[in-house]
Amino acid sequence: MTFHEVAAATLSASAVWLTTRRSPWCFPVGLLSVSVYIWVYFGARLYSEVLLQCIWVAMLVTGWLRWLRHLDGTGHVRVAALAPRLAAIHLLAGIGGGLALGYAMHRWTNASLPWLDAMLTALSLVGQLWQNRRHVAAWWMWIAVDVVYIGMFVNKHLFVTALLYAGFVALAVKGLRDWRQAARREAAQA
Repeated sequence: MTFHEVAAATLSASAVWLTTRRSPWCFPVGLLSVSVYIWVYFGARLYSEVLLQCIWVAMLVTGWLRWLRHLDGTGHVRVAALAPRLAAIHLLAGIGGGLALGYAMHRWTNASLPWLDAMLTALSLVGQLWQNRRHVAAWWMWIAVDVVYIGMFVNKHLFVTALLYAGFVALAVKGLRDWRQAARREAAQA
């Protein structure tokens, strides 16, 4: 456990909590978090996670801009539906991307968990895409991915981060519940 890991975990938890509240402030806090996590993951040789954090920067900026265009009267983002066909396409692309990245990390790096790390990275990108587009389904993805991440981080002795991801699971359950309620309220008002 390092100061950087604790700082990154604290910032990440704050960003996810803000996301459950549908607050656009989740994005600048998230940007701070991923900046610190780049160093943490590089030190742990989780190179797919380093790559993911770099991609998060772009995804967080685009998500922030998208959310700012879809705020309700209270400053919270409005929830949007995800078509099942589009969900299936995104999932297949994520799995394919995870396999390709896993192969690359296995073949050309000394990554310690290339296949698992790569698949979690790819599916996390799908989850963030859904979050950027304001889909309730993002929370289901975060629950599934974060449960597996806990085991990976325990294996890598990143215990603070494993604890953080346990908290993420709890926050994702809260986010799922809150966003589903918001979607029902928005549908009733339409």
